[in-house]
Amino acid sequence: MEVTSIVFWLVLLALVIYVISIYNTLVKLKNRYQNAFAQIEVQLKRRYDLIPNLVETARGYMAHERETLDAVTTARNEAAALLKALGEGGGNAPALADLAGAENALQGALGKLSVTMEAYPDLKASDNMQQLSEELTSTENRVAFARQGYNDSVMAYNTYRQSFPPVLLAATFGHPADAELLEFDDSPQLRAAPRVSF
Repeated sequence: MEVTSIVFWLVLLALVIYVISIYNTLVKLKNRYQNAFAQIEVQLKRRYDLIPNLVETARGYMAHERETLDAVTTARNEAAALLKALGEGGGNAPALADLAGAENALQGALGKLSVTMEAYPDLKASDNMQQLSEELTSTENRVAFARQGYNDSVMAYNTYRQSFPPVLLAATFGHPADAELLEFDDSPQLRAAPRVSF
């Protein structure tokens, strides 16, 4: 009888340890994707800070393109407001969808600005504009890299959360739903390779 009691307590202890490990893994994976979203947030804020400088530099050369410049500014402000409203961590499906839509609108406005700038060779030759364009391109690459890291973290979290037996305990431990991926349309105007002419 004593052996049966010891086996029972050992099995119960092993079960408790296993449940604790499921809880800890869910927390660890959630923290990873929230941290990954924070990296996206840093890069998006950097881009939002660069855009007003880009618009002001372009405004000096493109006096007749006020509508294009205003569209970029408006799209930037809407995306920045949605990012701020999203708060930290990401994972909120409706808010992420709104942010993705605002980012797509901003990408479109920046693409239109890029096309419009082609008609202004002095603007393209400006050292300030070239530097801002390089910084913006570098930031776009960082955003894409951070977004990939976030989506990878979300996939790891969702995969673990949906597997058995964590799926049975996830809601009980405060993880009621899967996290959402963050996907932007990658605008061909912004991703096009630079043209070199000799």
